[in-house]
Amino acid sequence: MRWHLRSGPHASTRCAPVRCSCRLRLDGPRPHLLGPASESRFLNLNADIGEGAGEDEAVLACIDSANVACGVHAGSPSLTIATARRCKALGIQVGAHPGYDDRAGFGRIERSLAAEEIEALIAYQVAALAAVAPIAYIKPHGAMYHRCQRDAASADGLARVAKTFGVGLMGQPGFEIVAAATRAGVPAHREGFADRLMLPDGSLAPRTQAGALLNPSVAAQQAVRLARSGRYDTICVHGDTPGAGQIASAVRGALREAGIETAPLAG
Repeated sequence: MRWHLRSGPHASTRCAPVRCSCRLRLDGPRPHLLGPASESRFLNLNADIGEGAGEDEAVLACIDSANVACGVHAGSPSLTIATARRCKALGIQVGAHPGYDDRAGFGRIERSLAAEEIEALIAYQVAALAAVAPIAYIKPHGAMYHRCQRDAASADGLARVAKTFGVGLMGQPGFEIVAAATRAGVPAHREGFADRLMLPDGSLAPRTQAGALLNPSVAAQQAVRLARSGRYDTICVHGDTPGAGQIASAVRGALREAGIETAPLAG
C-alpha cells in the first residue's frame, strides 16, 4: 500500500510542541477514505473536545475533526456553542459527542439505561449541536460509547439517530457501532486510539490499569502503527488527557514524518 502525501498546510508545516497553525481546508471536495487494498489512502485525526478540559486550543491546532461535547456529560451549552464556532473559524470538521447525563462521573460510569432511553438521550444532544453547526458524524462518549460498542440494541438506536440526521458513526472495528452503521446504511468510520493502551481485541484498557494512558512519544508511535495497519479510518486523541496538546502535536508530527497525510472524514 502506498500512502498519498498531498501538498498543502499539513504537508508543509510542523506542529509546535503545544500549538500549531497547520489546518486542512474544507472548502473543496473531501477525499474518501480508501480501503487497505487501494493504491492510496487518507487518514483522519480526531479529538474529543468542548468538555472544559483546558487544552482544546492546542489540540484543535493539530486535528482534522472535532468530537464536540454536547453539554450533558461535561461542559455546558455555552461551551458547546463556542467550541462549534471555533471549529468553524479554524475549518475543522464537527462531529457530535453525546454522553450520559453524569457530570459527577464525567460520563464514564454505565447508567444501565434501556436502549430506548439511550437513543432518546443521543437524539436530544445531537439535535442541540446540529442546531448551531453542521455535523458530519456521531461518536458517543465514555461509558455510552462502550455500551453501544457491545450492545446491538443500543448501537442500532445510535444508528437510527445518525440516519435521521444524515451523518455517519465513529466506532472501533469489530464491535457493534460499526456493525450498526452497516445495518442502517450510514457511513462507518473505523476508529483507533493513539493515547490509550489497546487490548488484543481492539478495545481500550481500563483507565485504572497501569500504563493505560500513553505518553506523547508512545502515542505517536502507536498512531503510526495503527495508520499503517489499514484497519482504521481515523485516530483519536482524547482532549481531556493530561498533556493532550503535547500528545496531539507529537502524533501529528509522527504521521507527517511517516508520510501519512490526513483529511476530514468523507460522508
